[in-house]
Amino acid sequence: MLDQHPDQPTVLTQSTSFENSGSENTVSENENRHQIYRVRTQLLSKGRSDYVLASTDLMTVRIKCYAQGGENVLHSHPGEDHTFIVLAGKAKFFDKNGETAELSRNEGIMLRRGTYYKFQSCGDEPLVLLRVGAEKEKVPVKRIGLAGESLPGTSKANKHEDGVPIEGLFYE
Repeated sequence: MLDQHPDQPTVLTQSTSFENSGSENTVSENENRHQIYRVRTQLLSKGRSDYVLASTDLMTVRIKCYAQGGENVLHSHPGEDHTFIVLAGKAKFFDKNGETAELSRNEGIMLRRGTYYKFQSCGDEPLVLLRVGAEKEKVPVKRIGLAGESLPGTSKANKHEDGVPIEGLFYE
């Protein structure tokens, strides 16, 4: 299946069969699906976007774009280790104690499950992030605030603002 919506990343999902010759670990077509994806997203003049590029039961790859600001509320993911890699722009990450790390293009940060953090775009161009997360165990609430309450990423409590695309401009 090829998704060709012009405002979203291109994702090509294919089923296939891989075999390890000489090994008892043979994967058939019904047991394995690989996903080919393109790292591309439309740049924004305002707000943010977040698209899943590929996922399995354990891992998710997302591309995120922020015109300004960021995930402005401290939060954690109690069941998921994840990493952010800056593809364009600059990001400033904050931990629960206010400590910061400023990341530029091709720099990343690994966050263990349960780590409280927030980040902001701090460059003069839109921030584009690749986010890869892995869940060892499924938990009932995937994203929580400081008081332990559910804090969806697209909620008012998280200061979410829908993205306004810049016509014809993409990270790719």
